[in-house]
Amino acid sequence: MRQTSFALILALTVVLPTISSAQIDQTVQAAATKRPMTFEDMMQMKRLGETAVSPDGKWLEYSVTTVDLAQNTKTAELWLQAIAGPGADESAPFKLAVGKPGDAGVQFAPDGKRILFLSSREGGQQIWVADFDPATGAASNAKKLTAIATEADNAKWSPDGKSIVFTSAVYPNCPAISFADPDTGNKCNQGRDAVQAASKVKAQIWTQLMYRHWDHFTGDKRTHLFLVSVDGSGMRDLNPGDPRDVPPDYASIDQGCGCDFSPDGKELAFTENFDPVPAISTHADIFTLDLTDPAAKPVKVSTSAGGNFNPAYSPDGKYLAWRSQARNGYESDQFRLSLYDRAAKTGKDLLPKFDRWVDEFHWFGPNNILLAAGDRGQEKIYYVNLATGRLELMGSGGGFSDLHIVTRPAKPGRLDFTPSSIIASEMKVDQPSEVVSVLISDASGACSSCGDDPLDNIYKNSGSCCTDLVTHLNSALLAQLDLPAMEDFWFTAKDGTKLQGFLIRPPGFDAAKKYPVKFLIHGGPQGAWGDDWSYRWNAELFAANGYIVIMINPRGSTGYGQAIVEGVSGDWGGKPFSDLMTGLDYAEQHYPFIDKNRECALGASYGGYMANWVLGHTDRFKCIVSHDGMFNAESAFGTTEEDWFNIYEFKTPGSQGGHPWDYYGKPDADNPFRKFSPSLYAKNFKTPTLVIHGQLDYRLDLSEGLQLFDTLQLMGVPSKMLYFPDEGHWVLKPQNSQLWWKTVNDWVDQWVGQEHRD
Repeated sequence: MRQTSFALILALTVVLPTISSAQIDQTVQAAATKRPMTFEDMMQMKRLGETAVSPDGKWLEYSVTTVDLAQNTKTAELWLQAIAGPGADESAPFKLAVGKPGDAGVQFAPDGKRILFLSSREGGQQIWVADFDPATGAASNAKKLTAIATEADNAKWSPDGKSIVFTSAVYPNCPAISFADPDTGNKCNQGRDAVQAASKVKAQIWTQLMYRHWDHFTGDKRTHLFLVSVDGSGMRDLNPGDPRDVPPDYASIDQGCGCDFSPDGKELAFTENFDPVPAISTHADIFTLDLTDPAAKPVKVSTSAGGNFNPAYSPDGKYLAWRSQARNGYESDQFRLSLYDRAAKTGKDLLPKFDRWVDEFHWFGPNNILLAAGDRGQEKIYYVNLATGRLELMGSGGGFSDLHIVTRPAKPGRLDFTPSSIIASEMKVDQPSEVVSVLISDASGACSSCGDDPLDNIYKNSGSCCTDLVTHLNSALLAQLDLPAMEDFWFTAKDGTKLQGFLIRPPGFDAAKKYPVKFLIHGGPQGAWGDDWSYRWNAELFAANGYIVIMINPRGSTGYGQAIVEGVSGDWGGKPFSDLMTGLDYAEQHYPFIDKNRECALGASYGGYMANWVLGHTDRFKCIVSHDGMFNAESAFGTTEEDWFNIYEFKTPGSQGGHPWDYYGKPDADNPFRKFSPSLYAKNFKTPTLVIHGQLDYRLDLSEGLQLFDTLQLMGVPSKMLYFPDEGHWVLKPQNSQLWWKTVNDWVDQWVGQEHRD
C-alpha cells in the first residue's frame, strides 16, 4: 500500500461491507420497528461537551451532560476513555475518579501526568489539579489550586506545566491581585460582592453603554486574565486596573480565555478592545505580554481594523496566528486566518482566496494548520501548508468541531495513520455530537473499512465512511428511532444566484400521500441550516409528527462565500424574503408529496423577524410561529445592547448612517428602519400567529414580542403568546423547553394538521 500523506484529501466514498441475507432481514426488521422521536427521547440523550486528548494520544477526556426532565436540571460529568494502545477498542469509558457532578473544563498537562478541571464543589467555581497515570488512566490526589473570591474560568496550562492562565471577573478599582500581595485585592472584591448581596436596594446606575448583554446586566465587574503558579507560590492579575473585559464580552462565546502561551512559556497573546464605546465596536486587537517582567506592558501586534480573535503560537514559536476580520462594526465580516511573523513583525492573510469563514484552527507541526470552516451546510475540516499555501479538504459529512491532532498507531486492517490522525466532535442532523476519529484516505481516494462495530452503521450518511466513532453516547437510543435522512436541493433565485435548501420527510413516509409543511427560517441573519443537530430547533423532531420540514439558506447565509453573507445587510426584507419564497416554490414544484395548502412558517431571532415580515407580505401560510423576532425596527434599535449590529444592518449602500435619526425627513422608501419594519405592514396581517419571547432576552427585547402580540390582538388576528419570565434569547431550561415544543407543535397542528386536509 502506498504511504499515506497527511495532506491527502479525505475520501467521501462509502465502503459497504459484505452482508448476508440473514443480516439484511435483521436490518429490515429493525427498521420496521423503529419509531418517531419524541421530545422525551431528545431529553434522554447524553450531550457531549468539551473534549481533551492526552499528549500521548492514548486517552480521551470529555464532558457529558445528562438532563433530568422531572427535576428540571442538567448535570455535567467528566468521563475518561482509552483511545489507543492495547485493548483500547474493548475498553469502556468510565467516570473520572476525582470528578464530581458539575465539574467541567478538564485539560491534560503538557507532560500528561496531571489534569486540571473546574469545580464548584466547595462553593464558587475554582481550578482543581489532580495527578494522572498515563499507563492506567487513574486520577488521584485532587487539590483545589485557586481560592479567588471572584471565581475562576477558562483555565489553560502553560507549556512547561508550571502555571495556568484563567479568567475571572473582578472590580477594576479594587487593588490588583499580585504575587507580592495576593490578599488585599481578593478581600476587596469579596467585600464588594458581600455589600451588593446584602443591600436591600437593587437599583443600578449606568454612565455608559453595554450595560447589559444577551441575558445579564454587566455590572461593575470586568473579566481579566490571571496567572497562577501550580506549586501554589502565587497568583497575579495580568490586566491590573483595566476597565475593559479581556477577552471582550461579545467575543468570549466559545473562545475560552481567548489567549495562548508562547512555546517557551515566556509570553502570552490575548485579545482586547480598546475602543471607547464597545457597544458600537466589534474591533479587538491581539496583544502580547512578556510574562517574565511583572512591569511589562502589552504590545499590540495586529493591524486589522476589525475583530482579531483566538491567537495561537506555532510549535516552534516563529509565528502567531489568529482569526481576523477586516472591518470594524460588522460582526459578520469574513473570518480570515492571519499569520504574524514574530521576528520580522509582519503579518499577512494566509488564505486570501479562501472564501469561507475560518471558525476554528490548530497548529500541526511548525508549518501546518488544521482548520474547520462552514461550507454548503456542513462544517468541514481543511489542512493548509504554510510553505505552499495549498489548502486541502480533510473531512466532510457533518459538522466537525473541537479538533485535536494526535499521533495514533495503525489499527489492523486500516491505513497507517502516520504521522497523525484527527480526533474531533461531529454532529449531523440525525446524530447528536459524538467524538470521532477522522481517517485519512490513500492516494486513490478510497477509505479503509469503517470498523466492525455494528453501532457505527447508525451514523452512516453518504460521505461519512472516513470517520470512526470513538464514543457511543446515544447509540442504543438512536437505534430505536426513525430519523429520516436530510436531502438537499439547489434552486435559482430571481436574480440568477444559486442557493441551497434542505428537506426532511416524516418517519414512515408514504410517497402516495400529501404532507403538511413546517417551513423553518434560520436566525442570524448570518447563519445557516445544514447537517447539524440542535436541541432547540431540531429538524428531526419537527418532522416526527407527520410533517415535511423545509429549510432554505437565503441571502445572508454562511458557507457560500462572503458575497452571499453580505446580501442581507441593508436589505432585510428584500432579496432574503424573495429567496425564501422562491426556494419554497421550487420545493412545491419538485416534491409532489408536499401539500402547499397546509404550510406553516416558523422562525427565531432573524427568523422571527422574517416570520413577522412574512406575516405582512404573503398569505400563503396557514400559520406562523415568531420566536424572539424584531417587530419594530426603530424601537429595537434603542433596546438592543449591541448597537453595532443595527447600525450596520440598517444602513443604506454607501452610507455612513445606520441610526434612525440619520433618515429624519426622508421618505420611508429611503429609510431602512421603516422600509423593512414589519410593524408598518400590520394592515396586511391575517395569518394566525404564535408569539414567543423571553423576559431576559436583551438581544431582542421582550417589548418586540409584546408589540407584535398587541397588534395581532387589536387587528383581530388569531394569536397566542408564550412568555418565559426566566429565559433569554434561547429557551434552555428542560421543562420550559418541553412547554415550548408542545405549544409550537399544538399551534401548527391546530392550523395545518391532519384535520385540515382539503
